[in-house]
Parts: sequence; C-alpha cells; structure tokens
Amino acid sequence: MPSDPVLIEKDGGVVTLTLNRPDVRNAMNVELTEAFVQAVRGLREDAEVRAVIVTGAGTAFCAGGDLSWIKPGPDADVPAMRRKMREFYPKFLAVRDLAVPTIAAINGHAVGAGLCLALACDVRYASTEARLSAPFTRLGMHPGMAATYLLTRLIGTARAADLLFTSRAVDAGEAERMGLINRAVAGDELLATARQTAVQIAANAPIPMEMTKRAIYLAERADMETMLEYEGMAQPITLATSDLLEGLASVKEKRAPRFEGR
Repeated sequence: MPSDPVLIEKDGGVVTLTLNRPDVRNAMNVELTEAFVQAVRGLREDAEVRAVIVTGAGTAFCAGGDLSWIKPGPDADVPAMRRKMREFYPKFLAVRDLAVPTIAAINGHAVGAGLCLALACDVRYASTEARLSAPFTRLGMHPGMAATYLLTRLIGTARAADLLFTSRAVDAGEAERMGLINRAVAGDELLATARQTAVQIAANAPIPMEMTKRAIYLAERADMETMLEYEGMAQPITLATSDLLEGLASVKEKRAPRFEGR
C-alpha cells in the first residue's frame, strides 16, 4: 500500500503535519496537494488544536512544485497554465490562514514553492544542514507561490532582490542572520525545538492567541491608528472571557493556567 502523502500526528493541542514523499524530496504533486488541503481543512474544524508544526519526511523539507503536470514550453496554453497555478498556490498557502500559530520545522532543503510554504508559516526553525532557495529565474520562470510578497515582507526589498535575482541558496546560518528564519538548530534537535515552542504556544489562552495572530498580519498593511483601533476592540473581548479570570488566578496562586478557550 502506498504511504499517505501527508502524515498527521496529534499530541495534546499540538499537531504535526509531515510532507511524506521522501523519495522525491517531498515535491508537490497532485496527491500531496490534495492531502495537504484535506489536512488543513481538518485542522480548521478541530477546536482542540492549539499549534501546528509543518515538516518534511526524509532529508528535505520540500523541493517545490512538480512542474511535469503543467506541460510548459513554447506550445503551452498560457491561460490554462494561469488557471492551474492560481488554483495551486492557495492550497499550500492556506496554512497561513489557520487561526492557530504555525511553525515550519525545515529539516532539509526548502526550494521554490517549498520555501514559500515555510515562509507562509508564522515561525521558522531550520536544521543547520538545510539550504533555502527560490531558484525560479534560474529555471527560466517568474517567481510564484507568493514568493515576491513573502520574501519582501520578511527580509526587505534588497535581500529579496538578491535571492530572487541570483537564485542562490543560503544556508541556515545566513538565513537566520537575514531574518528568513527565526533560528538555526542542529538537525537532531529540530523537531524537539519546534515542539517545545508549540507546547509553549498551546499553553496560552486560545482566544487572545487567535486575535493576536490576526493583529500581526493586519499590522503589515495598516498604520498605528488602525492597530490601536483593533487593539481597543480585541483587548476588551479577551478581558470579558473566563480564561482571563483563570490567567489572573493562576498568577495569584503560582500555578500553570488551565485555559478552556471561553
């Protein structure tokens, strides 16, 4: 029997999604894409999920999209390819729309669309053995999968231009220095480190966690006054929850809080 394209492991409030095509470095094909869509959809419907880790099986995180199904070249149907790509991009980028925080555990090379999947997560840890690249122009194509947006947002125009114009790969150390990842971690410690962070996240109150995630991404396109308005709405909502009383009680009683999401 063939292996599942995406492995789903749930431990308490932490869910780990593992891209599972190690023989082709977890390249994105139709089966993997649809399995990922189903997995993310299931996470949206699971009220017990508090944090999500995305990683890859084997030695790579993700080698990017398998372009063989597009049939590129001079005789290609450009409108048809455009429809395919516009349908394809959101399926993996949907991880960005999860209400709970997400962590990319980049266990090996993250290339092209695979890098974009990692960038769509909220936090990124990478193995010191990993290399990250967006080699679209070296392949003769324009960047896709929101690469121009995600890279520019994370590392600024000059660094994004460097990576996209040269198509060069960066190691985890350089990726950390330029802000492409949060932390470079020894390979044998990567998943444990990601899980430790996920457990810390999962221990916090889920209502303010979701609203804080929304605020962070709203702030990308808003001014300070807009964010003060948002915070002026969001903070009172959380002050009216039972979890707020539990949080205050836990501090007073010097114990870990037991949040219930209400």
